[in-house]
Amino acid sequence: MSNSSRMVIAAALLCSTLPAWSQELPEGKGKELALAHCSSCHTLVSRVGGGYTPEGWRTVMRMMANHGVAVPADQVAPLTEYLSKNFPVKPKPAGVVIAGPATIAIKAWQVATPGSRPHDPLAARDGSLWYTGQMANVLGRLDPKTGKIKEYKLKTAHSGPHGLTEDKDGNIWYTGNTGSLIGKLNPKTGAVTEYKTPEPGDPHTLLFDKSGILWFTMQNANRIGRLDPKSGEIKLLTPPTAKARPYGMAFDSKGTLFVVEFGANKIASVDPQTLAIREYPLPDAASRPRRIAITGDDIVWYADFSRGYLGRLDPATGKVSEWQSPSGPKSQPYGISAINDVIWFSESGPIPNTVVRFDPKTAKFQSWAIPGGGYIVRNTSVTRDGNFVLANSLMNSITLVTIKK
Repeated sequence: MSNSSRMVIAAALLCSTLPAWSQELPEGKGKELALAHCSSCHTLVSRVGGGYTPEGWRTVMRMMANHGVAVPADQVAPLTEYLSKNFPVKPKPAGVVIAGPATIAIKAWQVATPGSRPHDPLAARDGSLWYTGQMANVLGRLDPKTGKIKEYKLKTAHSGPHGLTEDKDGNIWYTGNTGSLIGKLNPKTGAVTEYKTPEPGDPHTLLFDKSGILWFTMQNANRIGRLDPKSGEIKLLTPPTAKARPYGMAFDSKGTLFVVEFGANKIASVDPQTLAIREYPLPDAASRPRRIAITGDDIVWYADFSRGYLGRLDPATGKVSEWQSPSGPKSQPYGISAINDVIWFSESGPIPNTVVRFDPKTAKFQSWAIPGGGYIVRNTSVTRDGNFVLANSLMNSITLVTIKK
């Protein structure tokens, strides 16, 4: 996620009180409130993107409060009404549902803090489901058997917890996207250890390799990082392509790290021993892959967010194959996982968002609407027994997709 996208929610109203901006905002009750509660250099008009539903704007207001934006209680309702009226959701494609052979059950839980914007989910080895509460500066643990949720406050204020992974000892590691740090939470004690990045940046996704080294991406800083937990040493690598914006990651069976470059039509591989980076160009210049999954045959699968495609890269030959996602060019496929060599992902563009299954053997799709709309699945995880886990940012929920065996 870019710095500008990150600020859509945290600072949608943190905007300079400039005469030019005042003229951009629609007239109506609540306009002065929007002007009064702003203090950043970006305009509201440039930050609303595709707009929000009324409930979405209420969630945004809660996110702002979590992030320290003080709006007096008696001004919240009229400000929310103004925003809902003047910046509604823009037309989006309908989520396409395709019948198929698989049967699933979907269950969602609201996370503990309203407006926390759960970003990444994590299925831990003990059966618990974790999430990053990005705007509430917490990590959350859900017991899906009881529905009980416990949240852990983090050390650095407004650190923007983003990605999640687990080490062999059960510690939960996260990226502090706005805190320029990597963090480790001990769930038994609640203790948090932080590792600041050598240069300012936006740590994004993180994964452990087989030797216990932690790898992470820094999107806007254009870096791929390597952290040795034993020494705390961090090395930063730079992709060959400028502004490549390294994003999602996955390891193949040989331990090679693959990274999608959201700022280019490329996928990169990193040799963990030599640290050499190789880039694989995708055939369409407009491709912007966001997340990645790898099947047991070491084939790389990517979600092409900008064009609405599921892609397949064979690193051995460089050959790329693509399939239009069910809901079309504006479907914005995002979070993706491989489960028993079948590809599962979510479309974040249509209404409602969808869960999509793609069987590489038959090259056929199956899809389901996410109850409540979805809004928005940025990353996914897989439980030890092969079920699909989603974090729904604007719905403020964690969703478990149980795949019937």
